[in-house]
Amino acid sequence: MNARFGGKGARILDFDCECRPLAWYGGDFVTKQPTLIAWKFIGEPGPTSVAWIGGSGDNERVLLEERWMLADFRRAYDEADIVTGHYIRGFDLPLLNGALMRLGAPGLSPKMSQDTKLDMVKRQGLSTSQENLGAMLGLSHDKVGMNTGKWADANMLLLEGIMLAKERVVGDVEQHIEMRQRMLDLGILGPPKLWSPSAKGSGKYHA
Repeated sequence: MNARFGGKGARILDFDCECRPLAWYGGDFVTKQPTLIAWKFIGEPGPTSVAWIGGSGDNERVLLEERWMLADFRRAYDEADIVTGHYIRGFDLPLLNGALMRLGAPGLSPKMSQDTKLDMVKRQGLSTSQENLGAMLGLSHDKVGMNTGKWADANMLLLEGIMLAKERVVGDVEQHIEMRQRMLDLGILGPPKLWSPSAKGSGKYHA
C-alpha cells in the first residue's frame, strides 16, 4: 500500500489544537483564534511537540507568536503523509486554515487524513467525544479536565491557564495516539480520506 494511504513507511502526524473566542460576527457566533497546537509523528522517538501563544506575557506580540506557532506546525504538517486526530476535518484543520488566511499566509495544502470521529464505523447510542470514547475503550491515557474558570484563565493568556491548557493539548495527542490504535485493532476505524481546503464543511460537532 502506498505510504500516503497508510502503508508501511507512512509518516502519520497526530495533532490537536485549542482556541479562544476572537470576535463577534453575528448573533452568538464568534470567530476563533488558535492558542495551542500539539503534534507528534506516530512511532517516532521524542516528546510531543507543542507551541502556544501568550508565552511572552506581552499582548503586543500575540500575533507574532501566532505566526510562529502556525509556522512550526506547518513544517510538521508538510512533512506528513497523513494527519490524524479527533474531528480534525470538521474543526482543527479548518480552524488552522482560517487562522493562516487571517494572517495573510498561504493556507494548508490538501492532505490525507484519518479522523477518529468522522471515519468511525456507523454507530448509534453512544457518545463520540474523545473523552467518552477513551473511557469506553479503557485507554491508559486520561483526558486533562478543565472547568470554565480554568478555560477563562487560558483564554486570557494567564500563565497558569496556559500551562494547564498546554498539559491538556499534549495529553489529547498522547491519548489519541492510543485511541486510534485501539480503534484500528478493533476494526472500527475506516481508512484515511483526503482533506482539502476547497471541500465543503463536515457539519456541526455533536459530542
